Amino acid sequence: MKKKQRKYIFVVGGVMSGVGKGVASSSIGTIMKARGLAVTALKIDPYINIDAGTMNPTEHGEVFVLNDGDECDQDMGNYERFLDTELSKNNYMTTGRVYLDVIRRERNLEYKGKNVEVVPDIPLEVIRRIKKAADDADADVTLVEVGGTIGEYQNIIFLEAARMLKAKYPGDVAIVMVSYLPIPSKIGEMKTKPTQYAARSLNSVGLQADIIIGRSQLPIDKKRKEKIATFCNVLPDHVISAPDVESIYDVPVNFERDNLGNILCKVLSIKNAKTDLSKWKAFVRKTKSPKGEVRIAVVGKYFDSGDFVLSDVYISVLEAIKISALSLGVKAVIRYVNSRNFEGPNGRKAAADLRNYDAVLVPGGFGSTGVEGKICAIQYCRENKIPYFGLCYGMQLMVIEFARNVVGLKDANTTEINPETKNPVIDIMEDQKKIISSGNYGATMRLGAYPAMLKKGTVARKAYNTETIFERHRHRYEVNPAFIETISAAGLVFSGTSPTGKLMEIAELPQNEHPFFVGTQFHPEFKARPLLPHPLFSAFIKAAIKRGSETRKPAILAQKVASPQVKE
Repeated sequence: MKKKQRKYIFVVGGVMSGVGKGVASSSIGTIMKARGLAVTALKIDPYINIDAGTMNPTEHGEVFVLNDGDECDQDMGNYERFLDTELSKNNYMTTGRVYLDVIRRERNLEYKGKNVEVVPDIPLEVIRRIKKAADDADADVTLVEVGGTIGEYQNIIFLEAARMLKAKYPGDVAIVMVSYLPIPSKIGEMKTKPTQYAARSLNSVGLQADIIIGRSQLPIDKKRKEKIATFCNVLPDHVISAPDVESIYDVPVNFERDNLGNILCKVLSIKNAKTDLSKWKAFVRKTKSPKGEVRIAVVGKYFDSGDFVLSDVYISVLEAIKISALSLGVKAVIRYVNSRNFEGPNGRKAAADLRNYDAVLVPGGFGSTGVEGKICAIQYCRENKIPYFGLCYGMQLMVIEFARNVVGLKDANTTEINPETKNPVIDIMEDQKKIISSGNYGATMRLGAYPAMLKKGTVARKAYNTETIFERHRHRYEVNPAFIETISAAGLVFSGTSPTGKLMEIAELPQNEHPFFVGTQFHPEFKARPLLPHPLFSAFIKAAIKRGSETRKPAILAQKVASPQVKE
């Protein structure tokens, strides 16, 4: 059997980071997959960190968790959502991960005593990892996104890997540069000079862009395309316009409209099959014409960064909400609410603002900051029958709130916050205690996909419509088994448990007591896809739609919820 000829597309950044390389890579993957090609994707992070698990979320954004438990960059979430696939640790690498493996192999004499050098051995290890990911997926096309920008020192080894791979397989490697084209407000003209410098920086490491994707506020006009083509040594039709769009899910459609799929097939000598984006386009159409809206308050703590509000920290949660809302024909209007607003003597009064929302969600997190504010918000939702969805820490705090205010255990807490509490309804798992005592924190939580069994007649079972589920975890603390019987007797239902019945995976109130009061120990947001909404998020949005139709007053309908300034 003839071995498949692998094709590789490197996506690199010019000028500045954070302008959408991940979405561009994901969108390229979507249109190549729509041509019947097997596609996989890798993310390269130029950090010494071995994984993303110990990175500050306000600096790096969300930590996305794969089925195998790998803690990685949020762009891996985009890949899974856009490609409707499941990736593994082989699809993610960091500088630290690459060096660690090379040093380990050197210590094991796997280099047979030869000198091990940064070049070529580090780039060769990068190439080995790329090829392994391609082979594991049996991919026709492998997308490789290099984090950061071309001119950064820490990216040299990855660009060198791209150069070496392209030199060895000249017709099988394409270089796509995503570059920002600013329009200074005082000038009013789209400027191409930064992109020209980025292209020359790429040339300086031995690479030439085959395609340039121009990110900008507005579409690139013909004159600017011709200018970029002339000074960056690409064909004019290889300059792809990527203006700001209302939804990231518009991007594959826009790329295909600019003929990007055909151009890539030509560059890589791929037989040009017809693209079938019909299902994707049907989803995009839903984003354009929602029948109504639901107002969702996301109560968290990782929002403030100077004068800006961050959304990257909870990007999978936000996308899961939007996807389920759109699948049900409505638009989700999401407001980021800092949980510290509900702390202190006026916290209870401030929480009354939640009545203006159709539903409230408390996402995952760590630490004590804003915790009492979250508990206050949860109590308000429970008592006022506002649909509530708690994820990971959001479920643990839901159990604490119930234990305090319904069971009567006034000092109930998690030992993460108060190790001395007399009622530790949330406690660290036994197998984690030794790890914590040794000071080892990286990749040591309960991570990845685990099975759970769902009880009949519950909200969770009705939503999933199956008995056994597999969901992804990222936590050290669990509902303390010593309190389960007491809490259950007071009315909180643990509707999902581990197969042994030892670990509580889902908690809820019966629907005859509350329209939707559900918490999950796992992170369902990691498995939500544009073409496959997550069932629990959809159940949550259905409850929000019902509350909106029943309780919203004209004054509230007319009230405009201001959108915060979000870091792009």
